[in-house]
Amino acid sequence: MKATIALLPGDGIGPEIMAQARLLLQHIAALGGHRFEFESRPIGGAAVDALGQPLPGNTLAACRTADAVLLGAVGGPRWDRIESVMRPEQGLLELRRKLGLYANLRPVASHPALFAASPIKPDRLAGVDLVVVRELTGGLYFGRKFEGANRAEDVCSYRREEIERLVRRAADLTIRRRGKLTLVDKANVLATSRLWRRVTTELVAREYPGLEFETMLIDAAAMHLISRPAQFDVLVTENLFGDILTDEAAMLTGSMGMLPSASLGDDGAAVYEPIHGSAPDIAGQNRANPFGMLLSAAMMLRHSLGLEEEALLVERAVADCLSAGQCSADLGGTLGTDAAGAAVFQRLSRAAA
Repeated sequence: MKATIALLPGDGIGPEIMAQARLLLQHIAALGGHRFEFESRPIGGAAVDALGQPLPGNTLAACRTADAVLLGAVGGPRWDRIESVMRPEQGLLELRRKLGLYANLRPVASHPALFAASPIKPDRLAGVDLVVVRELTGGLYFGRKFEGANRAEDVCSYRREEIERLVRRAADLTIRRRGKLTLVDKANVLATSRLWRRVTTELVAREYPGLEFETMLIDAAAMHLISRPAQFDVLVTENLFGDILTDEAAMLTGSMGMLPSASLGDDGAAVYEPIHGSAPDIAGQNRANPFGMLLSAAMMLRHSLGLEEEALLVERAVADCLSAGQCSADLGGTLGTDAAGAAVFQRLSRAAA
């Protein structure tokens, strides 16, 4: 396998965890006889500082020609006073839009070794294995906006085709898992949610009649995600609801540092990134948890490069590290970023020996 991978370290702890992802992929390449070529480009606040814009043209060009994109993190308080169109986060939003990345997959699985790190009772965490499929290029984040001194407006708008393409992604994933799909909406209040519910119900009945399908209001879903999370298999939802639910779901794993994500379109490179932020308070201190980044690289191996066996090797190595207590402080361990990454690499080498 030969592949070009665009690396976008970004801000805060982004460069530190990206360094671990690069080392991981070099280990995978050596073990499997693959050839990975890396192109590193700036994004977010680092790009604003260096080039005056959060998504420079050469960064976008590198992503468009790459086979896959790995992203660290963007943003931080030092850029909070910049005008909104130049904020670091706009670089990520624009990248998603330019690459047509409308489907965000965020898997959440509990691990017994991390039950104590979660604020949720252990008996509720047993057996948690779910995926949130979030619409990524529509809704309030991309709708018409107005901001004045005394009034502001954010328009939420969706079209049938935007909903259908995401639901098909979610339904196809559900077929390969446990067969239960949950649509999360606010159909008792929002017109857009009523469209989501109508379109999704029709599509599932027509194209996926074998699926177990349910609808759930966002407030109820937020409650059940904490009270009985093991009931969920695949949740599909719009942009804002998905953003909130996945951050909430991070508490099921004990740390946001554990959660990877994949942003997919129909063509071209997909973007893989941990869901945590840039954590500027610990940047440069070798304290960041690299596991979310490494698991994002595993998702890249699976979804973009078709290397399922290698992806499983990475995921098992991370799980084994957790079982052995080889993890960072946020998970109750004592390892720094570099040492946590090295523990994963050592287990990869042993598994392949």
